[in-house]
Amino acid sequence: MEHFEWIIDEAVQNERLDKWISSQDNDWSRTQVQQWMKEGNLKVNGKNIKSNYKCQKGDKVLLEVPEPKILDVEPEEMNLDIVYEDQHVLVVNKPRGMVVHPAPGHLSGTLVNGLMAHCKDLSGINGVLRPGIVHRIDKDTSGLLMVAKNDKAHESLVNQLKDKTTTRIYKAITHGVIAHDHGTIDAPIGRDRQDRQSMTVTDENSKEAVTHFTVLERLKDFSLIECTLETGRTHQIRVHLKYIGHPIAGDPKYGPPRTLKLPINGQALHAAVLGFTHPVTNERLTFERDVPEDFQHLLNEIRKTSN
Repeated sequence: MEHFEWIIDEAVQNERLDKWISSQDNDWSRTQVQQWMKEGNLKVNGKNIKSNYKCQKGDKVLLEVPEPKILDVEPEEMNLDIVYEDQHVLVVNKPRGMVVHPAPGHLSGTLVNGLMAHCKDLSGINGVLRPGIVHRIDKDTSGLLMVAKNDKAHESLVNQLKDKTTTRIYKAITHGVIAHDHGTIDAPIGRDRQDRQSMTVTDENSKEAVTHFTVLERLKDFSLIECTLETGRTHQIRVHLKYIGHPIAGDPKYGPPRTLKLPINGQALHAAVLGFTHPVTNERLTFERDVPEDFQHLLNEIRKTSN
């Protein structure tokens, strides 16, 4: 366990202690500092304090940083498609079929296992099973994900998601020919009462969900579209497209029975564009990756039948 001590001087009088400590030369976020306060690892003049405590001149501050919890998840060497990486963030192009983070009883073969082998400094905010994970995409959806390598970066990226300042654009193949060139689906999403493993559009115990779409190509019985997320609810694009009568091709949960006969293992949905503001440099970063081979193969087969 590491120990840190400070004596507060007049320059930081009345400043919140959590904010001041997180501004020191380290990777501690305010969220992490507040957690240490709750756990009694941060004391002022020998006493526990609340998260809104303000510095007073002469305060003696003692912080005991606990040893990090040992993960039950083992690193696994994988050939990850790393699109971008620096000491704060990482962007990876996840293949279809890969689970993002482990769950009890399923602790191997996930993106987190591969990330743990690739780098040793992932953010711990999301717990021992999801280090570094800021957001996720479904197992059978491919595409771009941002990963935090320290807690400050994690907090910044999460706030950008909340503030809707990230860019997340997906490509999808849907059943049916969509008539409108552009559209917005503004429909709240919550747990399906009839099937607790699925989500649905509902006004009951739901959250705001907004998806914008543009039709890129109309084909016989199918459409190639681009979807831009304004919010990021579980299965949002899949649920919204089913809601308007155009479920994603290959989707085993929300698509029609005939969709399972298509030559793709999972939904034809790909996170193609990801943009965010770098947590430290404030530079706007935008990344793009083409659809994977199986998505392109399905599109080519549909085009053949459309001619």
